[in-house]
Amino acid sequence: MIVGVPREIKPDEYRVAMLPSGVEELAQAGHTVLIQTGAGLGSGISDQQYAVSGATIVDSAADVYGTADLIVKVKEPLASEWPLLRAGQAVFTFFHFAADAELTQNLLESRITAIAYETLQGRSGDLPLLTPMSEVAGRMSIQEGARFLERPQEGRGILLGGVPGVEPAHITILGGGVVGRNAARIAAGFQADVVILDVNVDRLRYLEDIMPPNVNTLFSDRHNIREQLRRADLVIGGVLIPGALAPRLISADDLKLMKPGAVVVDVCIDQGGCLETSRPTTHSSPTYIVDGVLHYCVTNMPGAVGRTSTYALCNVTFPYVRRIAAAGIREAAGQDPGLAAAVNMINGRLTNEAVAAAFRLPWTRYSDT
Repeated sequence: MIVGVPREIKPDEYRVAMLPSGVEELAQAGHTVLIQTGAGLGSGISDQQYAVSGATIVDSAADVYGTADLIVKVKEPLASEWPLLRAGQAVFTFFHFAADAELTQNLLESRITAIAYETLQGRSGDLPLLTPMSEVAGRMSIQEGARFLERPQEGRGILLGGVPGVEPAHITILGGGVVGRNAARIAAGFQADVVILDVNVDRLRYLEDIMPPNVNTLFSDRHNIREQLRRADLVIGGVLIPGALAPRLISADDLKLMKPGAVVVDVCIDQGGCLETSRPTTHSSPTYIVDGVLHYCVTNMPGAVGRTSTYALCNVTFPYVRRIAAAGIREAAGQDPGLAAAVNMINGRLTNEAVAAAFRLPWTRYSDT
């Protein structure tokens, strides 16, 4: 099989979808690997490292898309890449279709096979390809929140851990999953006052057991969320419904409850965000203010720490790349229901029910395609 890795073109995206070690394994198995020149530079990987490992270095994205049977990326194809896609071509990347109607429609029309990292399921129903990036984003959310709470960044001028005689910041975390757990760990290390909200009581019990004393848990309901907004200096949005739009937990009116200069980091912006007032931003222009509340809604947070994120992502994606390259997506997905769950569209048909529901489109079970 011919496997292609284009250079990422989303603003401030420094990850790459394959390591030299992956190239070497594929090449030794008899596959051809095309790497677009400069694809790995943001993660500290040179063209020479790829070439030595057995890759063919090509000049343009058109060279990759025009030849490869399987495209392996990090982020969804942008509009300038859509014309390069070919019917029957498999693309393996983060898509987050439910948050983008235009992307969904154009990729349906391209008739590609879209294999989404974010809906691939592990044996226990977990999301193994989303998890490492959620770990990175959860940890970064506190790092970025701390920065934007500083007064020069238009925040409240709050130090997360306070100092003797001055209370620490109050951090509210919506969602006790991978993002929430990692955010809480980092926030606890700063000695902030932390509360995690979730609708799963068993999850709250688990978090209560493993977290340090400055992290508390609350059941997530409308009353508790509003009370937390009144107290919060920093709110982290980390809720997830796999493949679907994130639930809107904070309305525009709710912002009036918050302190001027408070910060919201909406980690679930890739799936539409959990605030009514959330809209996608970039690392170059990460924030905006609504009713005195600073919003940070960067859609590719882990892209800023490209080297860490690339290695964490490729560690979990490459085994699937290897299997798809060896057997093709039909056979590989037939052997693994979790991989079949990652196929969001094929030959112009949606095969993910949550995405179809987001846009009121028809869908077909992958097994029926």
